Amino acid sequence: MYGSVYDLKAFYNSREGRVIRRLIQTRIAEFWPDAKNLNLMGSGYATPFMRKLGEGAQRLQIVMPASKGAHHWPPEGRNLVCMSHSTSLPIESNSIDRVLMVHDLEFAEYPQEKLQEVWRVLKSNGRWLLIVPNRAGFWARTDWSPFGHGAPYSLGQLHAFLRENLFVQERSQEALFMPPIKAGFILKSAGAFERLGQILPIGAGVHMVEASKQLYARATPSSGSKVLSGARLIPKPAVSPYQLK
Repeated sequence: MYGSVYDLKAFYNSREGRVIRRLIQTRIAEFWPDAKNLNLMGSGYATPFMRKLGEGAQRLQIVMPASKGAHHWPPEGRNLVCMSHSTSLPIESNSIDRVLMVHDLEFAEYPQEKLQEVWRVLKSNGRWLLIVPNRAGFWARTDWSPFGHGAPYSLGQLHAFLRENLFVQERSQEALFMPPIKAGFILKSAGAFERLGQILPIGAGVHMVEASKQLYARATPSSGSKVLSGARLIPKPAVSPYQLK
């Protein structure tokens, strides 16, 4: 299940998927209320959330993983989707203002290489919003939704993984607080669960983490050297194994 993008498409066309799309879309807007005149990229299966986000964007493109295939989007216009291996995005370096990654990192065979490519294509002042299943949440244990497949993460794991790959965590939120139950009364109360979850953030289905590129590394004195009192160390450019090509 959820071995292809068509499985994900079917899920978001279902009653449950439409509710979840609306909830997450609302939370994305809290991070990025306006993306006009920006270059946007969706990574993984981001199409359910890109239509509203991409209103007024200068450029919009979706990259779907080769391991899961791709489909035409949007259905009524010129195709904005391409298929690519995660280790080689067909995007020029330092060109993207916003990257939305959904249903991607948890399925990635080479997650570190994926982050390296995001670092490469993101502008120096760009932002990356990562949405992944919460390891401690109930949704990670349900096989009828895509959030119950792949490798879920804890927030600590995500923060450490970002630091290791030269990203700075800007802010984090939790989302998808309704229980993973298909009953109609639960779906109708999804908005109430989401509002309650922002007060008592327990059992969230997904982590939402916004990150930026780390461009400078902290300068540290060499072994045995002395630093004068009042002197300030000047940051040095971060050494990256995936510098701009």
